[in-house]
Amino acid sequence: MAKNLLIVESPAKAKTIEGILGKDFEVKSCYGHIRDLEKNDMGIDINNNFMPKYIISPDKTKVVSDLKSLAKKSQEVWLASDEDREGESISWHLAEVLNLDPKTTKRIVFHEITKPAIEKAVQNPRTINMNLVNAQQARRVLDRIVGFELSPVLWRKIGQQGGLSAGRVQSVAVKLIVEKEREINQFNAVGSFKVEASLAATDINQRTVVFKAEGTRYTESEAAEKFLQSCIGAKYTVKDIQVKPGKRTPAAPFTTSTLQQEASRKLGYGVSKTMLLAQRLYESGKITYMRTDSVNLGETAMDGIKAEIRKSFGDRYLQVRKYKNKNESAQEAHEAIRPTYMENSSVGDPELNRLYELIWKRTIASQMSDAELEKTTAKIDISTNREELTASGEVIKFDGFLKVYM
Repeated sequence: MAKNLLIVESPAKAKTIEGILGKDFEVKSCYGHIRDLEKNDMGIDINNNFMPKYIISPDKTKVVSDLKSLAKKSQEVWLASDEDREGESISWHLAEVLNLDPKTTKRIVFHEITKPAIEKAVQNPRTINMNLVNAQQARRVLDRIVGFELSPVLWRKIGQQGGLSAGRVQSVAVKLIVEKEREINQFNAVGSFKVEASLAATDINQRTVVFKAEGTRYTESEAAEKFLQSCIGAKYTVKDIQVKPGKRTPAAPFTTSTLQQEASRKLGYGVSKTMLLAQRLYESGKITYMRTDSVNLGETAMDGIKAEIRKSFGDRYLQVRKYKNKNESAQEAHEAIRPTYMENSSVGDPELNRLYELIWKRTIASQMSDAELEKTTAKIDISTNREELTASGEVIKFDGFLKVYM
């Protein structure tokens, strides 16, 4: 029997961590939350400061029994659930059920499942953060109060007994959507008419170039038609050309929300699929923790990113950047979602690889040079009236981060 029992949430994570820590640690999983609110009376004593009443979930009875047995045989129990409100709550519930003192029980956290990160966490344990625990309890109590009050109303209106539920977040979100939809329905749309010309000219190499130019937008079709009629038989002359330099700057590394948005836009993944694949990548040690609102990158990560850019693209493509969160409450001690080893641009599993490559490219691109552009705007005279057309375009002079991440 190992001297130390380390409890994590996921069985996949447990196997990886046990391999890192060696024979002095036995790593077991609690498979997520082990307790929940009672069903009777909402599981909340509303008259006693909204005190929650917890019971061990029926499907976790054996898990808890096994953990109790292992805890009694171990010299010390360590709690290593995820570092967020839910994870902190799980550690507290484990301490309650296993009769551990929350003030002295060692609690460790890590943002990536690698040997250096796990060993550093074991060397720097802390205790359970009751502020996070209480924040989670407040959310759970609100879930229950709102759900128990509103869900029966939903069933009566829609007729699906038990098939639908109303939550503290989605109920408010639906209200906002309904209000916005009513505004849309009451809005009086006003049409506009855009005039676009297809023109051809000879460039400096005597090649014919076809391009488009735009004119004024009109609010009435008659005015647009009148302008078109006036252009018949006209001569079109370029009267002014302006060439200006431009640039594009890479986006910050992924947070949870930006990963979900980009995976939807580029890969067609829903939020659930994105988070499921990200969870698997995290648990197999491929990426850092996937629930974060920070765009920060640690020193170790920066060293790996710089080395990879220099090796694969050269020094001209490297431009070190430090991103800051617009949200002041974001936890800067955490890192953005990034690969744990930047030299690995892909993973073997085809199902995981598309999301992993997206994360790898976004992370690498965040520390690459700006893309340098040349923007050209031409003003074109129309001989038959005072209006003018505008043609614009841009070319890439140096691709910079676009070499990796379009």
